[in-house]
Amino acid sequence: MNRKSIGFTISEYKIFFRNLLVLSRSHERFYLLNSNRSANLPEDKYSDFDLLVGIGSIDELKVNTDSFEALKEYYDSNHDWLFGYFGYDLKNENSKLTSKNFDGLCFSEIHFFRPRFVVEVQGSNAEISFDPDYDDLTDVKLFVEQLMDANQNYSDRKTFSSSFEIRNRTSKHEYLEDVKKILAHIQRGDIYELNYCQEFYNDEAQIDPIETYQALNEFSPMPFSCFYRIGERYLICASPERFLKKSGTKIISQPIKGTIARSKDDSGDFLQKEKLLSNSKERSENVMIVDLVRNDLSRAAKKGSVNVEELFGIYSFPHLHQMMSTVTSEMRSDVHWADVIRHAFPMGSMTGAPKIRAMQLIEQYEKAKRGLFSGAVGYVTPGEDFDFNVVIRSIIYNAERKYLSFMAGSAITANSNPEKEYEECLLKAKAFFEIFSAEKKPAQKYLHHA
Repeated sequence: MNRKSIGFTISEYKIFFRNLLVLSRSHERFYLLNSNRSANLPEDKYSDFDLLVGIGSIDELKVNTDSFEALKEYYDSNHDWLFGYFGYDLKNENSKLTSKNFDGLCFSEIHFFRPRFVVEVQGSNAEISFDPDYDDLTDVKLFVEQLMDANQNYSDRKTFSSSFEIRNRTSKHEYLEDVKKILAHIQRGDIYELNYCQEFYNDEAQIDPIETYQALNEFSPMPFSCFYRIGERYLICASPERFLKKSGTKIISQPIKGTIARSKDDSGDFLQKEKLLSNSKERSENVMIVDLVRNDLSRAAKKGSVNVEELFGIYSFPHLHQMMSTVTSEMRSDVHWADVIRHAFPMGSMTGAPKIRAMQLIEQYEKAKRGLFSGAVGYVTPGEDFDFNVVIRSIIYNAERKYLSFMAGSAITANSNPEKEYEECLLKAKAFFEIFSAEKKPAQKYLHHA
């Protein structure tokens, strides 16, 4: 579909950003991807946008089986922008696996929609594209003026519960015992690495999703931040990790494995980075997943094109240093873009190795269905390029059920210490505990051990 478009200049970015978010109140399909370039984050040379937004829905993908084939047919019939997600449990379509754990969120396994409006932002320059059936541009120009209006009235603002009790579905004792059992699997040679996650939740939560997203983005700005509304279901995401990007025929994957807290002073921070880089356990985790990603990409790549562009890169985010590697390949001409994703899904950084056995054990030991968590969210362009993150460091909320969830995990390897793995989970969940605790206590102080 050949969209019409209008370019414009943003004069007050904060006002423009707020007005965009508030549009989600009146559009049940809404998607905002935020690279947070103004937040002094590590440079992402592969990023195409400061901000990318899909507003309203022309139509959407509805499917119960054969999700990737349905997605190919949906895209090929229009060649238009798509915004959407792949839930972790699509693994069951790719392999003979099941997901029978508790599900409080009840999201579909996959969701994509064609937006009525697409807003692309680079610096102060913006463009809005829209359905070519719009013959009169007056409504679109009025829409742009509203985005720039500092005097918009937001009297419909919902009640925001600034604090409530967060429960963990897995007690600390259960977690430590599970990690010991996972270590026994590693010692027997069943697996080399497993990403084990636990759920934190509240089943009576009433939040304002916009306010929650703004609070999270202020506390933890990340390069793959996302606010996504599907009716009464919301994703509020602060992900640092890219799953897969396609740019022309080039495929880029940037798995993160290796985490350490930041220090309050520069000299201490430098030492923390050095400590992470020299940590044999973290390097082992990372290289295992790099090998897995290389194998996943090779299934859709030209022979000999898979390349490790960077190994053990250390990147600094507001509260954490992360170890990230970059793997690239050239896509074969006979491969559909959706099959590149299918062959690599779910991402190795959130499963372990070997992937199938790791996913079987994840189902055995985790207490909650992952659903959208550790899936991927992103966009596809009319030119068949795409960019998808890894859904981690995310709040997932079903307003109808008042169920709020966030999950955190770590990679269990032969050198893992169960206590330290538990502490890493709390470190990764720190932003959420801060947002929902009025007293700002350390996470360990106010967790209710179910």
